[in-house]
Amino acid sequence: MCELLGMNANVPTDIRFSFAALARRGGGTGPHRDGWGIAFYEGRGARTFHDPQPSAHSEIARLLRDYPLKSEIVIAHVRRANRGKVALENTHPFTREIWGRAFTFAHNGQLKGVKKWPLGLYQPIGATDSEHAFCWLAGQLRERFASLPAPAVLDRALEALCLELARLGVFNVLLSEGRSLYAFCTKTLFYIVRKAPFGVATLVDEDLRIDFSQVTTPDDRVAVIASNPLTRDEVWSQLPLGRLSVFRGGVLV
Repeated sequence: MCELLGMNANVPTDIRFSFAALARRGGGTGPHRDGWGIAFYEGRGARTFHDPQPSAHSEIARLLRDYPLKSEIVIAHVRRANRGKVALENTHPFTREIWGRAFTFAHNGQLKGVKKWPLGLYQPIGATDSEHAFCWLAGQLRERFASLPAPAVLDRALEALCLELARLGVFNVLLSEGRSLYAFCTKTLFYIVRKAPFGVATLVDEDLRIDFSQVTTPDDRVAVIASNPLTRDEVWSQLPLGRLSVFRGGVLV
């Protein structure tokens, strides 16, 4: 199984601490050695990095751990291949333009039979069932709405589409269009919302600790979503199964 990492904050935030843990799981402390990727939103655009090499040994991942890119929405993924060979085109997250916005999608799980579902405007580049599912979802959205709908309307549409895909198997997913971070799971996703008063956190996968009170302001709110808890001295909560969870401004709404 792959692992997911997402972040949503009310101010541009540095994700290097959390990404350090995920990167170690990509072929270091975990078996997810078949490529990785990460997307940082900047307004409507998304700055993306992909590498078919294990993130624990990737020079690109090392660069990102040293370079303080800040964003309000981040989606990252480390892959353990089960459908599609180890190749750049099969690394998540996948990105497509819908209504003039960059939609980003990362998936953990297998969807039996999804490649039999017909596609329209959007076609996969790689061979994963995940990308096929994303292309189907993107096409459904484009058919239903001529332009970007209001957040609440898009929330309901995405939940309905996620429930359809979840009938095919394990469907743990992170998705964003630059306004919100969406999470849906049929197995496990955990989250934490960090806000004042900030404390100290220590990674599970690496001997790395941070005092968030030294790098934040009292008004900051940062939500982090992960396949498994990243820190050992914080309380993580599990997201509800079979429901769409929506994060905006660092809050689960």
